[in-house]
Amino acid sequence: MDKHIQVPFSRNVARELKAGDMVYLSGTIYTARDAAHKRMEEALTAGKNLPFDLRGNIIYYMGPSPARKGAVIGSAGPTTASRMDKYTPRLLDLGMAGMIGKGKRSEAVQEAIVRNEAVYFAAIGGAGALLSKHIASSEVIAYEDLGTEAIRKLEVEEFPVIVVIDAQGKNLYQQVAEGTTFSD
Repeated sequence: MDKHIQVPFSRNVARELKAGDMVYLSGTIYTARDAAHKRMEEALTAGKNLPFDLRGNIIYYMGPSPARKGAVIGSAGPTTASRMDKYTPRLLDLGMAGMIGKGKRSEAVQEAIVRNEAVYFAAIGGAGALLSKHIASSEVIAYEDLGTEAIRKLEVEEFPVIVVIDAQGKNLYQQVAEGTTFSD
């Protein structure tokens, strides 16, 4: 089922999303990859604030290529999500509503998704140039020295993603691998 939602969003919205739903996100999301996640973990461990409020927000695991002249951002395809798995449960426990990436997640991340009524979305890998067309603005807000891995605040319009793991723990990848559907 296609759904159009505003981000950030509440747990109530997350509860309504089901594995396999095609979702179009509009509003604000943030980017962070490996190096930024490591710095956020260090900040939290030191008792410092993060560069943005996690509550209700989404982190897109993406590091864009350089923008062409006149473009808002370069190619903006997803990064393999499992590289952030060791940091994700803590961020979810602090109120993060979801993540966008590609690939499978660990059992610990799946449990944290259910515990926090969050959601894991997948963006289509290899479609970064097309995905960038749904990004209206991009601003580095933290860790500029990390280059493409800096944290960015993105304004997105109808950004296409698919729910992979929903707030109830249903996992689209697992269901496809088993040859079942959620209506079976």
